[in-house]
Amino acid sequence: MKDYYATLGVSRDASEADIKKAYRKLAREHHPDVAGPDGGDHFKNVAAAYEVLGNADKRAQYDRGVDPRAASGGQGGAQGYGFEDIFEQFFGGSGSPFGGAQQRGPASRTQRGGDTLVQTSISLEEAVFGAKREIQVDLADTCETCRGTCCAPGTSPETCRQCNGAGMIQRTARSLLGPVMTTSPCPGCGGYGTIIRQPCADCSGQGRTHSRHTISVDIPAGVETGTRIRLPNRGDAGVGGGSKGDLYIEIREQQHPTFERRGDDLHCTVEVPMTAAALGATMGVDTFDGEQQIDVRPGTHAGSTVRLRGLGVGRLQRGSRGDLFVHLDIQTPSELDDEQRELMRQLAVMRGEELPEATLAPIGGGVFSRLRDAFKVR
Repeated sequence: MKDYYATLGVSRDASEADIKKAYRKLAREHHPDVAGPDGGDHFKNVAAAYEVLGNADKRAQYDRGVDPRAASGGQGGAQGYGFEDIFEQFFGGSGSPFGGAQQRGPASRTQRGGDTLVQTSISLEEAVFGAKREIQVDLADTCETCRGTCCAPGTSPETCRQCNGAGMIQRTARSLLGPVMTTSPCPGCGGYGTIIRQPCADCSGQGRTHSRHTISVDIPAGVETGTRIRLPNRGDAGVGGGSKGDLYIEIREQQHPTFERRGDDLHCTVEVPMTAAALGATMGVDTFDGEQQIDVRPGTHAGSTVRLRGLGVGRLQRGSRGDLFVHLDIQTPSELDDEQRELMRQLAVMRGEELPEATLAPIGGGVFSRLRDAFKVR
């Protein structure tokens, strides 16, 4: 483990003020502007030592035999001074002891276009089978007049005289370690290194214009609210002739008056007359796939479910479909004429139910549990 105390030339019981004083003294001596390029390594060692000893928590770890810089892969932590903080203070954020203007260079006017998000609503049936949509959207296009150069036809950008095309300028600034050289974007050209004297009139020097587009989108089966379909390179054109961004189509699924979607399955409720539930029947149910026949078995109870496989929502990118669950709602007649009421009495007598008694059913076997189980079915 490196001896950071020896690097700063202080004892292990040195105070915070002594450590800071030793660091400032050594940093001035080994600063690259003073010692030249050969001082870069010495300066790094001094900065690393102060990064650890100048922070109470890191110093405590170091005194226990743990090098916090080694534990973090040699990178500065979130507390105290890190390498990037020190270099930014001395060199204007260049991160190099040999200056930053040569490393950065002028900024490019060409920028990638932004991504565009458009929402569209679809019906439940379109989510089941998929659909094709035509969507209107305003997008940026590369300017046809300047072809993305941002300059008026027949002109070109001029080299900035203030920075001579470097895009950055250097200044001498005073710091706690004395005079240091800093770099910053050129105020004359904004860091681009060139100046556009005659911008394109059609795009106002942006290299792009806006227009309305009609985009054809294939919406696959199985999408739902929140699903985003990505169309690469179909978004806004970039500034200065930059490449296009992506276009995202976000789905909003509309509710259906009859069917309810739960994942890849569909659910609906069918009203069954009491007599059909008692005697059994075959009934037709309208689905997205046309009319389907369901068998109501004799003695069917309220809350029973009939499962129609493969008639649910298409599974996204899998080719198969979910199921359709038909929940049976047994309808008890509320209005009976005299003849019907008499027939019901006779039936009750025949079944021994003219004086019915309430019988507690075991937990798990009642109508509510059947309804609960039906809703759990996927």
